[in-house]
Amino acid sequence: MASAMFFGTYTPKLDDKGRLTLPAKFRDALAGGVMITKGQDRSLAVHIRDDFLELAQRVLSSPKDDPAARAFRRQLSSGSDEQRPDGQGRITLSPDHRRYAGLAKECVVIGNISHLEIWDAQTWRDYQDEHEENFSSVGFDVLDTV
Repeated sequence: MASAMFFGTYTPKLDDKGRLTLPAKFRDALAGGVMITKGQDRSLAVHIRDDFLELAQRVLSSPKDDPAARAFRRQLSSGSDEQRPDGQGRITLSPDHRRYAGLAKECVVIGNISHLEIWDAQTWRDYQDEHEENFSSVGFDVLDTV
């Protein structure tokens, strides 16, 4: 279980050095360090370092003879970057992460309960447009299948 919960939508800008300011309300929870990984749907995931290490332990226990588990393990570990936010709450996103998520200047940071996600602003708008009808029609019913 995550040690903090993240909610909301924020619109920081990526600076010319690849730095992004994380939302001020989460800085205390993230001060001990974060792990930035390639996320789903061309976003980046920002995990509290200790929470990510728990996830990594679960990944380590996955079957070594399962090709899908090996592929996931390789993608997760090779696409992860440890960062410690500076005094202004900024993290530096690697060129590979910026390329993967299509990040330029306009970004969106969303809370996804257990972690934060970083999106290109237009990609996030497109994602919302594409999934709004599904969200409206499914609602909390989806929780019954979990």
